Amino acid sequence: DTLETALPWARLEPARQKILHAIRSSFQSQETACLVFSHLSHLYEHGASLYITYLFPRQQTPEATLESWRLVKTAASQAIVDTGGTISHQHGVGLDHREFLAPEKGPVGLAVLHAAIQACDPQGLLNPGKLLPGS
Repeated sequence: DTLETALPWARLEPARQKILHAIRSSFQSQETACLVFSHLSHLYEHGASLYITYLFPRQQTPEATLESWRLVKTAASQAIVDTGGTISHQHGVGLDHREFLAPEKGPVGLAVLHAAIQACDPQGLLNPGKLLPGS
């Protein structure tokens, strides 16, 4: 899987270390080997986008593989939020990251998103409830 976030320059390396640690620790607790890579992508005056890719062996069943991925994805996403990174720089939020949107945006940000969705899609036809519950 590949994760991406964006942070100010001063917080990039500490965040990278924390996210990599979360991924490796999650796999270690599952007694599963992994390879983890990271690189900077989009560079800006005040920060950059950090991409992290991790690989791990398939488990005994597809369900076990998916559960392993979910554990790692959750740990890595929580590390992103904990370091003040955005849960998605450009790939989008969607169902995988939805639970991490509220801590990033806060109540005012969520209210603005709800209002924008209501204004642009008053009939609720465009993926209702996918980004924000109740939208």
